[in-house]
Amino acid sequence: MRARPVIAWTLVILAGVGAAAGLTLLGVPAAWMIGPLLVAIVAAVVGGVQLRFPAAGFTAAQVVIGCLIAGTVTPPVIGSMLHDWFAMVLVVATTIAAAAITGWLLARFGSLPAETAAWGSSPGGAAAMTAMSADYGADPRLVAFMQYLRVTIVVLSASTVSRLLLPHASATSLPGTFALDPLGVAETAAVGIAGFLAGRRLRIPGAPLLGPMVLGALLHGAGLVRIDVPLEALAAAYVCIGLTVGLRYTRETVGHALRALPQLLLSTAVLIALCGGSAVLLVATIHVDPLTAYLATTPGGLDSVTAIAIGSGADVPLVLAIQALRLFAVIVAGPAVAKVIARTA
Repeated sequence: MRARPVIAWTLVILAGVGAAAGLTLLGVPAAWMIGPLLVAIVAAVVGGVQLRFPAAGFTAAQVVIGCLIAGTVTPPVIGSMLHDWFAMVLVVATTIAAAAITGWLLARFGSLPAETAAWGSSPGGAAAMTAMSADYGADPRLVAFMQYLRVTIVVLSASTVSRLLLPHASATSLPGTFALDPLGVAETAAVGIAGFLAGRRLRIPGAPLLGPMVLGALLHGAGLVRIDVPLEALAAAYVCIGLTVGLRYTRETVGHALRALPQLLLSTAVLIALCGGSAVLLVATIHVDPLTAYLATTPGGLDSVTAIAIGSGADVPLVLAIQALRLFAVIVAGPAVAKVIARTA
């Protein structure tokens, strides 16, 4: 009897990794999350596989994602924030407001529960939103579906815009590092563990992600530690989150997600259009080029959008600064925004 779960886990993990590798070759954004997620959904819904990913693995994956986000806070990014802080705060505030309006409309006139609509509409940090949503009463399965549907559309649109404005633009898949720096990895692990323990001690919801994110950002931004997330660890974290969420799907959940697909496509289009207004505002206030403004304000896919910015010759520190600032703001403000939507919608 014990051999069957082992065989099932082996097949699901191998299939998930294979799907991720295949999607990466095809240039699909967030492939290492989407591949295992799709495989797990098929295994649970079609194959009738009844597995649950270990909670410790899901916690460790959130710690890795938290450290990854913290690593985006660098001295150049902080310099960009300090130089253009007013415009950045204004742009981030308008983007969060646009996402809140989109989530409210989905909850009010659509078929999604208010908490799920709020977390699914949050711009940026798809893995973080999916991982944290369950702690606040949302359905992580539908949140994952909403987030990665939007990430795919946003990244494809961002790539299209960058190619139109600069034909040689390109994108990569994962934002980790190939070069293994043992000291940097050790410091990252220490920050992740310390941040998680501190967050749990303070009873912060989403402590596995928020604790390392905040502590790592403070230390890394000040130049006190190096945040070095190896690609292997990042890929494993994405696989863990994809399998954890995907294995929770049922036929009813899939049916509900597909029925809500027209609403989600419309809401994504509305959100992209509203964020386009933020890009116009950014061009008018700090006079950056349109491509940089578009990539900085597009709602989602920080890793992929940053990779496009690098390949397109856009102002990478500015893109990273606004995307990282918005990601921090969304994660911190997410619970409050979800409560407001739940009460008013």
